[in-house]
Amino acid sequence: MNLVLLLILTLGFSMSSCSVQTGMMSIHTREIDLIVKMNQGDYWNTLKMGAEVAAKEFNVKLNFLASDHEDDITGQIELVNQSIHNRPDAIILAASDYMGLAQVTDRVAYDNIPVISIDSEVGSARVKTYVGTNNYEAGQLAAERMVQLIEGKGQIAVMNFVQAARNANQREEGFLDYVARYPDIKVVDIQYSQSNQRYAEELTRSWLVQYPNLAGIVALNAESSIGVGREVQRSGKGGKVNVIAFDSPPETMEFLQEGIVQALVLQNPFNNGYLAVQYAVEIIEGHKVPDRIDTGIKLIDLDNMLWPENQKLLFPFVK
Repeated sequence: MNLVLLLILTLGFSMSSCSVQTGMMSIHTREIDLIVKMNQGDYWNTLKMGAEVAAKEFNVKLNFLASDHEDDITGQIELVNQSIHNRPDAIILAASDYMGLAQVTDRVAYDNIPVISIDSEVGSARVKTYVGTNNYEAGQLAAERMVQLIEGKGQIAVMNFVQAARNANQREEGFLDYVARYPDIKVVDIQYSQSNQRYAEELTRSWLVQYPNLAGIVALNAESSIGVGREVQRSGKGGKVNVIAFDSPPETMEFLQEGIVQALVLQNPFNNGYLAVQYAVEIIEGHKVPDRIDTGIKLIDLDNMLWPENQKLLFPFVK
């Protein structure tokens, strides 16, 4: 009898322990809409992958929503309106236009749906937190390496992406503020590719003709980087025109190894997606979260690309 009683007590304790542990976890499936700038590209695919991993871990139904093109501001506003109508537990938003998405973001908050900003900020005080890169610092990091490569003098051009996007503006500002310290460096032009690889190629082709002594080009996102790299390679000016690129799609990685691109500024899109979902769940459950979650940046070149910690950034994967 004593043994039976002991077993009953032990089982009872185990069941109550499991019950407590389950109570600490969210057993209710949460629904979160992830609205990003574009439904294609290595960066967004990696960010989506990180979000999906977190969704499985935190019992979330994740809806991935995006326009075909990053400059489709109207389309993204419609996606947010659609999301409001469906009333998810939270919305994670990578705003294509800082002010263009501000009003609809306020509306989300007025409907008591928490908003988490990811990758690119939006002009609304109602956002609960921002998850992503310090884009000003990313621009400064790109400028620092460009200055080293051209030894503090020469003509350079900036290939930005969408003019109204907050992260685009911040990267450009950081870059320009840094190179302004060097009177022998002249920024001859700034263009916006609209995150279109072909258009970035055309703009680069025009630069290479108009500025035969061009010393360097910085491309401030993945799609711009691919377009710039292709045209510099096609023109035979690889290694003559220094290129700093952003992110690490396979084609840009090849450009780095071939000497077409001299360095990459890497974000951490997997972590961006994962942490945005994690913090969204915490907000839904009533927890206080930081105002900003900086997921870091790193500059990669041929000297450090094979370091183990950098390989994880260059080639994110899930077991």
